[in-house]
This record gives sequence, structure tokens and C-alpha cells, in this order.
Amino acid sequence: MKRILLLSDTHSFIDPQIIKYIRQADEVWHAGDVGNIEVTDTIQKLKPLRAVYGNIDNNVVRAEFPLDNKFTVENVSVWITHIGGYPKRYDNRIREAIHKDPPTIFISGHSHILKVMFDKKLNLLHLNPGAAGKHGFHQVRTMLRFEINKDKIENLEIIELEKRT
Repeated sequence: MKRILLLSDTHSFIDPQIIKYIRQADEVWHAGDVGNIEVTDTIQKLKPLRAVYGNIDNNVVRAEFPLDNKFTVENVSVWITHIGGYPKRYDNRIREAIHKDPPTIFISGHSHILKVMFDKKLNLLHLNPGAAGKHGFHQVRTMLRFEINKDKIENLEIIELEKRT
């Protein structure tokens, strides 16, 4: 069993609230728009990290992380990308590939809008954790956490941090 913390769109911001949840996880997944590499360096000092770069990320972040990160945890296949869309509105770049070989969990960021949706057609769970940073139009900073137990996704929880100032 693995406890996962999923975040996105930190835009160079990490604070003690985020770190508290990082410490409780087994792994941290970041769906892009890291901002400053110091954010991911901080996470990696505490827990294993799987991440992708986003559209605002510079060459330092892009050299460290891929555009797409596909992997398996326990018996669950995962695909993380920053700009991926969501069920019935997948981004053109990934549409054909996701239909040919859908993962169990498809994760994207970018929109700053938290979404948890099940795609019945592709039999996959789509997750967008919203935005954990302070830059953007979102009103509340959000993240997701859940557990992967063999082939099951369990105890999915929305984490709402304070309203953005």
C-alpha cells in the first residue's frame, strides 16, 4: 500500500502546510508548473517524487522532469502530464494515445481547477489536484491524497488549504 500526495501548479511556492502533508505521504506526485526547482528539491529531501514539467517551467525544471511521466505503482498504471484535458475533452496531443492505451489513473494540472472524474468510456480515473501555489485565479489552494492498495485506489481525499491571498 502506498499513500500518495498529488499536487500541481505550485508556481515556485511551498510552505509548511504543504510540507506537513508531504511528510504524511509515501510518495509525492507533481503535475507540473513547478516554478522554481527549489520546490521539487525541497520535496525530494523529504519523500520520493514523480513529476512533470509544465508550461511555465524553465529549462532547469524541464531538464529534471519529463513532459509525460508513465509508471506503475502496485498494480495501477499512471500517466501524469501537465496539459492533458479531462474526459470527453482530452488535449489533442494525448487524445490518440490515451484511447489506445488508457492508464488506470490519468493526472493533469494546468487549469487550477480541482477535478475528480471517472471516464466510463476509457475506464480510467482522471485527477486534477487544482493548484497548491498562490499564483493564478483559483480562490482556494488544493491538493489530493489517496492510497493505492494493489489494484485499488482508496481513501481519496481533497485537501483544501487556506484561501489564497
